[in-house]
Amino acid sequence: MFLADKASDDGSGIWCSKGTIHRHTELGESTVKRAVNELVQEGILIETGQHRRCKHGYTIVYHVNLAAVQTLELISEPYDKVDYPTGSTADGVHTERRTGSAPDGGPGPERTPNNPKTFHKPPTRADVIEALDPDFEAVWTVYPADRRRNKASCYEEFLRGTDAGTAAEEFVEAVTSYATETSGYTRSKVCFSDNWFREQRWLRHVEEALSARVEKSAREATYLEQLATSVRTRDWMCAHISIALARKLLLRELVSEDELRLAGVAH
Repeated sequence: MFLADKASDDGSGIWCSKGTIHRHTELGESTVKRAVNELVQEGILIETGQHRRCKHGYTIVYHVNLAAVQTLELISEPYDKVDYPTGSTADGVHTERRTGSAPDGGPGPERTPNNPKTFHKPPTRADVIEALDPDFEAVWTVYPADRRRNKASCYEEFLRGTDAGTAAEEFVEAVTSYATETSGYTRSKVCFSDNWFREQRWLRHVEEALSARVEKSAREATYLEQLATSVRTRDWMCAHISIALARKLLLRELVSEDELRLAGVAH
């Protein structure tokens, strides 16, 4: 891809030393040499037989064999030209002066054709995670920003947790509870995200939230039982029973409509 970026639209005019490729791709020099040799053997790259002087002697000029490239199997869906414009002119013809190697092998400009002034940074692993799993991103967003670390490993632990039965909403609730609980703590007393996920610290918050919901449900059930008794005995509490509470009593079949009517409770 680095060599293709340095080529003209017809695939010609590539003169990059293997040292240059090594520096820009951060691959080992032996890896670069092996990869280039394999591309030449497969017919994807063609040595044009022209050379350019460099500090180590000369640089081979390569040509991308577009016909061979078109026979390769696609590894991703092609971009929609409407959504991903290439910036080319309407007729596909470049208006700039040709910068590729001359047909007679004569020297040309040192700047390679189509050389961008800015090298766009490729998407990081964290960017891919965000794009692929919005559930995890919702969890990651609520984790205190100054304690986020190693997003990729946190995502792996998140997947293990969801596979084990913890819902994404429970993760959000657990992280929110932890952030509230440790608000104002010094940096030495808080837990960074990778340790928090690896040690499965969300489980305590999930269990506490579940216990709180069970306890709240039990209190509500007890309260509704008391209201049902008040309806049946028609005591003073009936005057404080709202329409919403009356409907709950009916839904749980704790009282009948006749009992509510006799007690003077609207429903």
